[in-house]
Amino acid sequence: MTLQIIIGTQWGDEGKGRFVDLLSADAQFVARFSGGDNAGHTLRIQDHVYKLHLIPSGIIYPQTTGILGNGMVINPRVLLREMDELNTAGIKISPDRLKISYAAHLITPAHQVLDAARETHLGKSKIGTTGRGIGPAYTDKARRVGVRALDMLDLASFNEKLKQNLEQKNEELKLYGAEALDIASIVDEFSRFAEALSPYVADTSAILYDALNAGQKVIAEGAQGALLDIDFGTYPYVTSSSCVAGNAMVGLGIGVPGSVHTTGITKVFQTRVGEGPFPTELFDETSHFLRGDGTKQWDEFGTTTGRPRRVGWLDAVLLKKVIQMNGVNELALTKLDVLSNLPEVNICTAYQGGSNISPLVLDDAIQPQYRSFKGWSGDLMGVRQWEELPAEARDYVLFIEEYCQTPVRYISVGPERSQLIKRF
Repeated sequence: MTLQIIIGTQWGDEGKGRFVDLLSADAQFVARFSGGDNAGHTLRIQDHVYKLHLIPSGIIYPQTTGILGNGMVINPRVLLREMDELNTAGIKISPDRLKISYAAHLITPAHQVLDAARETHLGKSKIGTTGRGIGPAYTDKARRVGVRALDMLDLASFNEKLKQNLEQKNEELKLYGAEALDIASIVDEFSRFAEALSPYVADTSAILYDALNAGQKVIAEGAQGALLDIDFGTYPYVTSSSCVAGNAMVGLGIGVPGSVHTTGITKVFQTRVGEGPFPTELFDETSHFLRGDGTKQWDEFGTTTGRPRRVGWLDAVLLKKVIQMNGVNELALTKLDVLSNLPEVNICTAYQGGSNISPLVLDDAIQPQYRSFKGWSGDLMGVRQWEELPAEARDYVLFIEEYCQTPVRYISVGPERSQLIKRF
């Protein structure tokens, strides 16, 4: 029984997609356990670029079956578009290759409009959501008024449940002064979605249980990053679901397998999109360099939102806490190549001021304390062996490993699948 969990250890955008792709090469199942199309994974494989928001990245391999778990909220329009794009690219998507948990909840246009209305109402206190309707969909789930994938199997019942849900949402939208939705047109559209997607609905919990008992490899793909977790992230500037490794079992409906291995994907500098605390954020010329600002191939703009990412030095204080909280067995570092040609690179190793309850409780009083490292020069994109890295780059990686007491197994030195150093 082998479950390999892949999570982001920061605020998302760590480069999880490429490692899901890498580690799915010998997997039988690839499964998303949380979030919705607010997540975005970009894969660069030779001349092809795949941008996935719902379907697990490992679906690119022909032997895998993709699972959309019960912990997800799914926009049918987005899912069908993504399926069409993959089919057009030659990646066959059929009910044999993709399964939707019957317990996953659906996102409707009402959730999206309500999401935007709530953000506007918050004004300066806005969370910085993607506007994809994720929060309102999870709210419906908690209120026990949501529409699930299971409902799509009975079209008449589905239409009635959706109609009732939309009527409730129109009442809520009145409170924000927003325009009412055209219920009839949405129900008509979603009826077509239900017909197209109903063959994909299954008891995915049972499928994964059988797979794990048969000794097959299952990749559990996390969305966003641990610092956006609804419980343990930088609340309230978080997502609406649980992004930590422990939620893989809940979000897929499986017990704790006999063998669990967790890989933490970590960018060698820090980024986040949207509002919220960011102790190591930079605003100087280095920030422009790290972001790329539209001039370099590593442009730091959100895959889903297109928004420029805020950037800063790596925060090892947060990283170490996330590793402990998620039981991370190994780290995969991404974008080491981006740091080349900086005269100096820094890592935050301590905080001064602020709360002493937990490193995850951040406030404006926190002052990061840095360990400085001499920079290195040259293009790392052609490097494939650890020994070929500049000594200064190796020192930087080894310090992360030592500080976090977690081995660094993989080091990404470029966006392509092959631009990777495997240390062991």
